[in-house]
Amino acid sequence: MNIGITVYPTYGGSGIVGSELGKELAARGHTVHFISSALPTRLTELNERVRFHEVEMMSYPLFEHQPYTLALATKMAKVAETENLDLLHVHYAIPHSISGILARESLKPNLRLPVITTLHGTDITLVGADRSYLPITRYGIVQSDGVTAISNYLKDATKEIFQFDDITVIPNFVCASDYSRHPVDELRKTLAPNGESILVHVSNFRPVKRPVDCVEIFARVLKKVTNIKLVMVGDGSERMNVEHRARCLGIYDKCSFVGKQANIADYLSAAEVLLLPSEQESFGLAALEAMACEVPVIASRVGGVPEVVTDGETGFLSEVGDIGKMAEDAAYLLADAEVRRNMGRRARELALARYRTDIVIPQYIQFYESVLAKT
Repeated sequence: MNIGITVYPTYGGSGIVGSELGKELAARGHTVHFISSALPTRLTELNERVRFHEVEMMSYPLFEHQPYTLALATKMAKVAETENLDLLHVHYAIPHSISGILARESLKPNLRLPVITTLHGTDITLVGADRSYLPITRYGIVQSDGVTAISNYLKDATKEIFQFDDITVIPNFVCASDYSRHPVDELRKTLAPNGESILVHVSNFRPVKRPVDCVEIFARVLKKVTNIKLVMVGDGSERMNVEHRARCLGIYDKCSFVGKQANIADYLSAAEVLLLPSEQESFGLAALEAMACEVPVIASRVGGVPEVVTDGETGFLSEVGDIGKMAEDAAYLLADAEVRRNMGRRARELALARYRTDIVIPQYIQFYESVLAKT
């Protein structure tokens, strides 16, 4: 198949999933065309089967804001014609499904271009924050030729808000070879020169990820386990607040802020425990990647996280903001290496049993084929 994929190219779960999906499809003989404003974060190598088409913005003095939705639709239509696309797979309803539908309609009747929309969660929370987006978001979902969601939680939320349930759940996935615990001696020496145990957090540092809670948790754990470091991987609007709080608590020198990193598996392999105290997670991709690297997860019991993390078996779940319990759970794992290692091994077993690529990617291919058969 010739498949067009559109994602937000920024550092976030949907961009990661879309990029990895494209690479996995290409490895199975399909040709994937990424259509976006910039090269997606995880898309590090282009070839004959993985191509990139940059959306060029029009500069026109009449427009106070550049009309990205229209520019994207125009590019989608052009790529569909020149590359003879079989379908468009867009990640996020707003604005990508709207652009895809515009492209589809503009090509009729000369070219058939089914549009598949994958919901990642912000589609829903956006409407929750501003109900004025509900009609256009629902239009994008309903008018898509096929809709998938990354968790049962997200499917149920979509049904409740939009009264639409023709949704197929296809979860996020992890590559067993790319995400496995492996020696990272040099990195460990850099992050923990005195042999400290490492608590790690990976996110885009948005408020919804509650990265400041990681520092609060770490400060409490330090009262019980002293030889530890906190490694914060990622960047975003909350980073300054996190660093400020670490200084206020007098623990900044025990924290490492390493910014955005492409080799997430290396940082997970260096860590003992992952902190994921998010206010909302539609799936919890960071948790899945950590589990595949045999890292137990301390997370909030929200959204789709309980579908990924089994409380007491592959990690521990707490209510949002319960930094006291999260700190206790983290200290318990850090103090007992045998318990931690056993939990880590079980975490990898469950991650691969449910979410490895050779289980999930065929579900996408089957879904593509079913949509093509219908349309």
